[in-house]
Amino acid sequence: MRVLTFLLSFCFSPATAFYFHAGEREEKCIIEDIPGDTWVTGTFKIQQWDIGRHDFLESAPGLGMFVTVTTYDNEVLLSKLYGPQGTFDFTSQSPGEHIICLESNSTRLVSFGGSKLRIHLDVHIGEHDLKEAIAQAKDKVNEVSFKLEHLIEQVEQIVKEQNYQRDREENFRVTSEDTNSNVLWWAFAQTLILLSVGIFQMKCLKDFFIAKKLV
Repeated sequence: MRVLTFLLSFCFSPATAFYFHAGEREEKCIIEDIPGDTWVTGTFKIQQWDIGRHDFLESAPGLGMFVTVTTYDNEVLLSKLYGPQGTFDFTSQSPGEHIICLESNSTRLVSFGGSKLRIHLDVHIGEHDLKEAIAQAKDKVNEVSFKLEHLIEQVEQIVKEQNYQRDREENFRVTSEDTNSNVLWWAFAQTLILLSVGIFQMKCLKDFFIAKKLV
């Protein structure tokens, strides 16, 4: 049976690197808050537990990783099977929380103690591999050009982050104003109801006294 577990919920962060433990065929997910039209890359590596050594092996031969990326609207941005280590990437279509799920593709039907896995995951948001680009540069001019392009990308990413946070603040402000307005109108309605009930009770009491000729 596949088990779905949410590990962590992150606010927007340019890079997230950590590891977690999972059983074979167990799916675990993280949530990343990502601006719209943003390039996201992730690298992972599987280590398998060795009973004899009582430690995790450096690799997990024979295992693979199924990576799925979806939005909260159930839009699938990535669904692909990789080897025991690899790199995945996708581009966010709209701002908001994105769910990144990883599941080993083990064919075992039963998980034993030796099937425990350690999964290393490194997620970068809005960043390209600068070292790889520089390594491919043939001279200093290209190296400087790559660095400038990377700097421009970082500036554009900062602008995207600022716009995204500004939109979130605006939505929060509108929600707060609507809530305050509703509370004010509800208090006003309650006051009118109380006054109406009070006037009605006074009129009924007055009619009762007149009927009994007490006044």
